[in-house]
Amino acid sequence: MPRVKRGTKRRQKRKKILDRASGYFLTKSKLYRSAKESVERGLKFAYAGRKQRKRQFRSLWIVRIGAAAKLNGLSYNQFIHGLKVAGVELDRKILADLAVNDPSGFAGLASQAKTALA
Repeated sequence: MPRVKRGTKRRQKRKKILDRASGYFLTKSKLYRSAKESVERGLKFAYAGRKQRKRQFRSLWIVRIGAAAKLNGLSYNQFIHGLKVAGVELDRKILADLAVNDPSGFAGLASQAKTALA
C-alpha cells in the first residue's frame, strides 16, 4: 500500500481554522491548538446565539406592543386576546412594526380588539 503524506489536506484544515481565528488575541490567532479551541468555542456560542436572537426579538416585539396597547387603554394580554376573538391573525413582528411606524393603524386594531372584548 502506498504511503500517504496528507500534506495539502492537513494544511487546508489548519488554514481554515486559523482563518476563522483571525482577530483573536495573541496565541489564539497564531497557534493551531489554541486557535482550534477558541474557534470551536466561538462556533458553540454562535449556534446558541442564533437561538437566543429569536427569543430576544420576540420579547422586544412584546414590549413594543404592550407599550402601544397601554397608550390605547389596553394591557398587552387584553389586546392580544381581543385580536384573537376578533379574528385578526397578525403576528407579533407585524404588530410591533405597526406600533412603531403606524400608530393610527395600531389604534384601529386596538379599537377592534376592544369591541371584540365587549
